[in-house]
Amino acid sequence: MTVRTTRRVFLSAATMMAAALAATACGSPQDTATGGGDSAAPVKVGLVYSQSGALASYGKQYIEGFKAGLDFATKGTGKVGDRKIELTEVDDAGDPAKAVSAAKDLIGKGTKIIAGSTASGVALQVAPIAAQNKVLFISGPAATDAVTGANKYTFRSGRQSYQDVVTAKSFIGDPAGKKVVVFAQDGAFGDANEAAVKAVIGGAGATVSSVRAPASATEFTPFASQIKTAKPDLLFVAWAGTTAPAMWQTLDQQGVLASTTVVTGLDIRASWPTFGAAGTKISFLSHYFDGASDTEASKALKAKVNTIDLFHPDGFAAAQMVVRAAQEGGDDVDKMVTALEGWSFDGVKGKMTIRAADHALLQPMFQAKLAGSGTAFTATAQKSLTGDETAPPAVAMKG
Repeated sequence: MTVRTTRRVFLSAATMMAAALAATACGSPQDTATGGGDSAAPVKVGLVYSQSGALASYGKQYIEGFKAGLDFATKGTGKVGDRKIELTEVDDAGDPAKAVSAAKDLIGKGTKIIAGSTASGVALQVAPIAAQNKVLFISGPAATDAVTGANKYTFRSGRQSYQDVVTAKSFIGDPAGKKVVVFAQDGAFGDANEAAVKAVIGGAGATVSSVRAPASATEFTPFASQIKTAKPDLLFVAWAGTTAPAMWQTLDQQGVLASTTVVTGLDIRASWPTFGAAGTKISFLSHYFDGASDTEASKALKAKVNTIDLFHPDGFAAAQMVVRAAQEGGDDVDKMVTALEGWSFDGVKGKMTIRAADHALLQPMFQAKLAGSGTAFTATAQKSLTGDETAPPAVAMKG
């Protein structure tokens, strides 16, 4: 798998925050608060995510990050004030119907905070349930831009696709007058990536075209020839599946990697060997990799998981948000929402800010390069982009 990180469409933007909110917007998720609500009752949190299915590896990172973040945000107590945070984990297997059923079951049992959603399709089905039942929903690794602004009860603890594509744009500076080619497979995944690049990079002045290959293709020389003939300033590769090693090998052998800047998303660590000898010649947009930041939160996470992978920070941030919501809101979900809107906190990646207008999570993104080979690849950050630099345009809250 090469680029699962840029598969959806986006929208959102900067917003003025009320002065009253500004007074409480910044702070550490470890700041002590009373917690409110029934001091004897636990704070029930339902975690609905992929323990099995195609995205089980993503889910594993998410839950490991969440538990590390909970320990960090509660200073090892697992409590908000005197109230224990009680976690209930449910496997949705990446199935929206299972996730909706689990969320309804948890809500019926008195759970007012739901977190998780490894898959975008799941997040988009759970978000309306949160609004209908007036419970807090914090989506996780799901990258679809449609989660942002879904409704007042829905937030996100990970990045969204727009932030990925803006990071890709940063590799060519001012896009005006530049030529960009999207190389992707036919199908919805390729369509979404092409549309995203045209909207974000094309919208900034670049000329965007595409070279598309059938999903069944195993011979890539003709496509490499088309790319070289186009002479792009940037080649954006969006690829998924078992043909990735052959595709990268062909682009390398045909001189494509040496002739232009080639950008793709850096997926989970287990996928890195698929780049083969091409790995050191590709420029990567990255949500996160081990060593991308040196924050207190990243140190705390690393102490728990040893090697930080792509979606550990999403779980960690979700736990920080859960603790903030319970601290400030007690059992009042509307107060939880208010406590999160406009809040800035120090996460694994660096400064994170929840935009009040549409709940976009503004956060650093990274340019990365690989060194070494195969299972011994290591990543280093070439540049960090701030949350403001990768902020999506604002969208109106839908519900």
